[in-house]
Amino acid sequence: MAELRTELGAKDKQFIDVRTQGEYKARSINQFKNIPLHDITVKASGLSKDQEVVVICQSGMRSNKASKLLKQQGFQKITNVRGGMNAW
Repeated sequence: MAELRTELGAKDKQFIDVRTQGEYKARSINQFKNIPLHDITVKASGLSKDQEVVVICQSGMRSNKASKLLKQQGFQKITNVRGGMNAW
């Protein structure tokens, strides 16, 4: 998590929270944009494949799945935040 804290200021990264809107509204990290897991394949077109995508969820399971979906769409630089918001 200390590593994530230092990365939050990076302008060359895209921060995506794949939890539901309700979970996101209840507690989130400002730099993360909410794209629920069920929308990720549709909304991935709005993300840059040239920049790293940092993905978070509640525990790490959904963000792991989202990382795989993004990889299938041609994204190369993907970081799954281990432990998710539970670790934050």
